[in-house]
Amino acid sequence: MKKEIEDYFAQYPVEIQDRLARIRNICFEEVPDADEAIKYRMPTIIWHGDLVYCAAFKNHIGIYPLPTVLLALRRDIQGYKTGKGSIQFSNDKPLPELLIRRIVITRKAEIVEQMKKVGQS
Repeated sequence: MKKEIEDYFAQYPVEIQDRLARIRNICFEEVPDADEAIKYRMPTIIWHGDLVYCAAFKNHIGIYPLPTVLLALRRDIQGYKTGKGSIQFSNDKPLPELLIRRIVITRKAEIVEQMKKVGQS
């Protein structure tokens, strides 16, 4: 883990650090050759561009894929608080790991499609 990511995690209680680490691990399980950085003051998984961002807050962890990902998964995300391109996972409930995995897979597929279109130009 890069120092800047470690520093971000370290500012939170252990329970939140564990949740952030699990999200990070899911991302790398699905996209093993991804990289990571802090962008917009948030941990960001990078794979041919920004894959997903995540951020910890007092009561939730937010994941920021893109509005198109949330639209594609609209049935799966019912019951979660969402914004234009964000979804919140309450810190007092278990992480929905399968949903997080679907978000990452869907975002990766979007990037692959974008790369195909660029390659065809």
